[in-house]
Amino acid sequence: MTRILKHQRGLLFHRGDYKKLLLPGNHFVSPFDFVKILDASLPFTPDQRQNIYLEDAELKSQLEIFEVKDNEIVILYAEGIFKKVLEPGNHFYWKGLHNYTFQKFDLNQGEIPQNLDKNVLAKPELSKFVSAFTVEPHEIGGLFIEKIFSKLLEPGTYYFWKGINSVSVPKLDLRRIQHEISGQELMTKDKINLRLNFVFHYRIVNSEKIFKEIKDFSEQIYIFLQLALREYIGNLTLDEILTKKEEIGSFVLEKAKSNAENLGLEILFAGVKDIILPGEIKDILNQVLIAEKKAQANIITRREETASTRSLLNTAKLMEENQVLFKLKELEYIERLSEKINQIQLVGGGHILDQLKGLLIPKSPKEPS
Repeated sequence: MTRILKHQRGLLFHRGDYKKLLLPGNHFVSPFDFVKILDASLPFTPDQRQNIYLEDAELKSQLEIFEVKDNEIVILYAEGIFKKVLEPGNHFYWKGLHNYTFQKFDLNQGEIPQNLDKNVLAKPELSKFVSAFTVEPHEIGGLFIEKIFSKLLEPGTYYFWKGINSVSVPKLDLRRIQHEISGQELMTKDKINLRLNFVFHYRIVNSEKIFKEIKDFSEQIYIFLQLALREYIGNLTLDEILTKKEEIGSFVLEKAKSNAENLGLEILFAGVKDIILPGEIKDILNQVLIAEKKAQANIITRREETASTRSLLNTAKLMEENQVLFKLKELEYIERLSEKINQIQLVGGGHILDQLKGLLIPKSPKEPS
């Protein structure tokens, strides 16, 4: 007698040939028969006699049969919990012990349906079947299937099957982007070579146009601005360029505006960062600057001398016309001089003020001796 437990199933063989399925219970088995006992909690994996087993209606009725084609996968759940991924082929599970459910997907469909739990997609068993693309909050993505643009993708994470169709998701940065034209060598109208560092800011305004029609948009806008710079600098002398430095950005901005729109871009700012002159031109400009400053200093000095002379002349006229003012001026000079004298000796009984006057102020030619 052979006993089959509740979690088991038996396959009865007679002289090596499959005969029938044995369900849980006690079974009398002939000495010429053999029973292969299987764990019903595990998948049923028939050998080369698969077709013979499936001819048994009783056995077939006890099995959940999953047929997976070459372009498909099946995600198997037991009691609603992810169990495994079924790859192409036939898969057999015993009924009764578990409540099996499944989801079948065509790998050639591209984007994975939203109803598939993202936690399941994160399982290692699915990694070789799934491609994931993340579009950051400051980005916009473009979905390409077989290198053909399909649609724009807003920020988020997107999952695609790795089927026969290639899938790619290039992304564009929608933030304000700074670009610099460094060390650009240009020739002015008066044949002077100079180097210029130029900065411009832009942003993307037509993502779909760029994905569909434009290649290397940053390189193209760089060239457009470079040509506009050459045009502007080539029509001005060095003096004009140095004078109109602030206007260069406005000219280039306006000149490249339509070209930027054709590329799906908007230029937000453009301006000169540095103008680098050849060494000999720097020396000449320094000499000119020094000469200008010296000339300005000479003018200021002459102006001050003239003002001082005029002031002295006016003072002299006033003192000539007013003797009291003349006397006050004398006393002022005596005060100034006395500050520098340590000791004065007076001789005789004359008036002290007259003696000091005689010491400190020479007599006028008109005064009697």
